[in-house]
Amino acid sequence: MIIFKDILTGDEMISDVYDLKEVDGTLYEADCAMITIKKGADVDIGANASAEEAAEELEDGAETVNNVVHSFRLSSTSFDKKSYLTYLKGYMKSVKKKMQEKGKTEEEVAGFEKRASAAAKKLVAGFKDLEFYVGESMNPDGMVALLNYREDGITPYMIFWKDGLEQEKV
Repeated sequence: MIIFKDILTGDEMISDVYDLKEVDGTLYEADCAMITIKKGADVDIGANASAEEAAEELEDGAETVNNVVHSFRLSSTSFDKKSYLTYLKGYMKSVKKKMQEKGKTEEEVAGFEKRASAAAKKLVAGFKDLEFYVGESMNPDGMVALLNYREDGITPYMIFWKDGLEQEKV
């Protein structure tokens, strides 16, 4: 299995267990699903409820979550269009610097900048449909994964910046 980590924070963002599709050489898309998980175990401590006190109501014990968001402990965040563009500009600058540090050629870095700019324009065009998630460290300088829905309006998918990820085989 390959885990994809944010190159800036080291947060685990996605793995190859999910069917990753490369888009325009710049993004990865991973279809995800809503799953039901148990919130906790029922604990019987053997005590009887007092006659004077009302019995406590227990929660259903189940929660519906996005499987990728849950598996990688991603946290929801929010942006308006202007703040997202500001974030994205800084993030791309950081990824470019990291690519240069890792010995990528000027050609590779320039290609990344060109592809990333085109992808950003497409994403911003559909800004109102996006949800935003940060990695477990909640580092504001790290990658913000995006959640959107396919044309059917039901199937969720996550979007990750390909060059902002490094692979770790486990």
